[in-house]
Amino acid sequence: MSNGFEDIELAEAVRAIRAGLTDAAAAGAGEDLAFDVGDITLEFTVELRRDAKAGGKVKAWIVEAGADASHARARTHRVAFTLTPKDRHTGDGWKVGNDRAAGLSGFGPAAER
Repeated sequence: MSNGFEDIELAEAVRAIRAGLTDAAAAGAGEDLAFDVGDITLEFTVELRRDAKAGGKVKAWIVEAGADASHARARTHRVAFTLTPKDRHTGDGWKVGNDRAAGLSGFGPAAER
């Protein structure tokens, strides 16, 4: 039974992730909020094959990518990475909050004590 991954080489999968991140960076150009990309984790089960047509070169092909075998070609892959927010203009971390003291009057009788 075909799992839908026979034609996906590991290098092709990594190129697709790189292209997706590059597209996301281009789409965010000019925005005030930017992200530093942290560690990226890709999980694939690969099969090493020697390609006779490519002079005996060994390549890694994706066999499984953490998806249920009941799906034909549409698969869910686990890709994890960390985005660190930063101000695009200053490079500083993105601050969430307010420098002014907050009023508690809107929180009811207990807040008035």
